[in-house]
Amino acid sequence: MTNDEALLAALDQALDDFDPPPPGLIERVQFAIELEDLDVEVARWERADPLAGVRGENSQRTITFTVDDLMVMINLTPGGDNNQIDGWLVPPGQHSVEVRVAGHGSHETTADEDGRFVLDRVPCGTTQIVIHFDDRTVITPTVIL
Repeated sequence: MTNDEALLAALDQALDDFDPPPPGLIERVQFAIELEDLDVEVARWERADPLAGVRGENSQRTITFTVDDLMVMINLTPGGDNNQIDGWLVPPGQHSVEVRVAGHGSHETTADEDGRFVLDRVPCGTTQIVIHFDDRTVITPTVIL
């Protein structure tokens, strides 16, 4: 091994020791790019209630996502290792709603004519919501629920 190679190896080890990548980074990136071959629109995280991101027993959280003419609002009710997701689509309609959770697959339902949907026992973790319309697919940013 040359001096340059030894120096680079030592630098690589120092970076691993003092500034490692965050836990789960590779899995989160892989989860996010699984949909890269789909023609999707990505919604923006528009608004969250004041307690969003605060973990606690039975604390509900509300998150709103928007894209162009669509709004998706979800209310999360934690229950141990799972969440109940109550959601609403605006404009309303009977659209397919898929909740993807890294390492746990997908949970699917259909919104009713008023745009309301409910999914019980959705595992906690890195999550995306996918709404399938007749002519387009909208996906939320990845969030950790």
